[in-house]
Amino acid sequence: MDYKNVGRGEKGSVAEDLALDFLLKRGMALLGRNWRVGHKELDILMMSTNMSTGEQRLHVVEVRSLSEPNLQLPFETVDIKKQRAVISAASAYIYRNRIMCETQFDIVSVLFEKDGNVRIEYLPEAFNPKW
Repeated sequence: MDYKNVGRGEKGSVAEDLALDFLLKRGMALLGRNWRVGHKELDILMMSTNMSTGEQRLHVVEVRSLSEPNLQLPFETVDIKKQRAVISAASAYIYRNRIMCETQFDIVSVLFEKDGNVRIEYLPEAFNPKW
């Protein structure tokens, strides 16, 4: 698909749609999207199941997107302040929903290239909380 004509305001939503499709194709199940607590938001919440052990894992996924040309890649924009905000919101989600499994913090990086293509990178366990 050609993403040249996607408007600036639409790119975040399109990037989240692409990220969700990417994760669903990897066998994860959607738990929630754009979950808010106060002024903080979790982009995508997924659950995966280890087929050999049956163990479930919560994936808190931050989606970042940028358009070429840019001096950095989308995942590089997740600074320590953003990480803390995501971890804080995830803590509230886990508490409110009584989640009792391992949690990991992932990033899906979506780069809209000049030629209209899109490059998606998945960074599992991109950062870790200091619980």
